[in-house]
Amino acid sequence: MKNLNLIVAVGNNGEIGFQNQLLCHLPNDLKHFKEITTGHTIVMGRKTWESLKVKPLPNRRNIILSQNPDFKADGAEVFSSPAAMYQAISRDETVFIIGGQTIYQLFLHQVETLYITRILADFQADAFFPPVNPERWTLIEDVFVPKDEKNLYDMRFQKYCQSVL
Repeated sequence: MKNLNLIVAVGNNGEIGFQNQLLCHLPNDLKHFKEITTGHTIVMGRKTWESLKVKPLPNRRNIILSQNPDFKADGAEVFSSPAAMYQAISRDETVFIIGGQTIYQLFLHQVETLYITRILADFQADAFFPPVNPERWTLIEDVFVPKDEKNLYDMRFQKYCQSVL
């Protein structure tokens, strides 16, 4: 594995989900997510897997981390420890951490790049993403995407790389 990344969509206050669902339906963000992750390995927790409308996500190696060693998922590989997962993906060139909250917290300090969609709105949520520390991360891309008839909120597609300390 050469490149460990994290991809997330967050509201103004770090919101990422409510009742195991995305905050809202934004086709532009889903297209962005698909463009970035297709052809690569994606890592998620069991709850994120269960929330997916399409399983497995096509044209990606789907990896699930679950504390339940008996959990099975058709079309995905399941690991009960990060160490076992790392061994399994060691030859993968690019890997994306795709959620949820616990998985983000587990890997945030190990990833090289953050892909963050900032949804410019406030949401009711029960899952959150931690603030991005500007001393650790440098914003290298920031693309404004205005709302339209299919996307109810303005967004920013942002890319961060680790700051050199």
